[in-house]
Amino acid sequence: QAQLVESGGGSVQAGGSLRLSCAASGRTFSNYATGWFRQAPGKEREFVAAITWNGGRTYYTTSVKGRFTISSDNAKNTVYLQMNSLKPEDTAVYYCARRPDFGPIATMTHEYPYWGQGTQVTVSS
Repeated sequence: QAQLVESGGGSVQAGGSLRLSCAASGRTFSNYATGWFRQAPGKEREFVAAITWNGGRTYYTTSVKGRFTISSDNAKNTVYLQMNSLKPEDTAVYYCARRPDFGPIATMTHEYPYWGQGTQVTVSS
């Protein structure tokens, strides 16, 4: 069973930056894709960004394009989400998730079988 642990969350003012990390341990896929999702209070969990196992493809939801960057370090089995120019509407619990890498990049929560416990990001105005 793969285990995912997120870190790097915290509280920042609008315009600030944070870098989230997603470290995998236990069972690891030889080829996997990693996604970042977020869930704000009272809202459904939504897709933020995803990256294929070799980092060759990335995909972002429209609201974070140009501000967030997803990257991977396969030697460390870790995926990062660099978040710049943060806005109050980015406040949420951020989750990373993994799935075997095949086909198009997945953006739906049910397509990812493995999830971390989440890390809180709070952006104040």
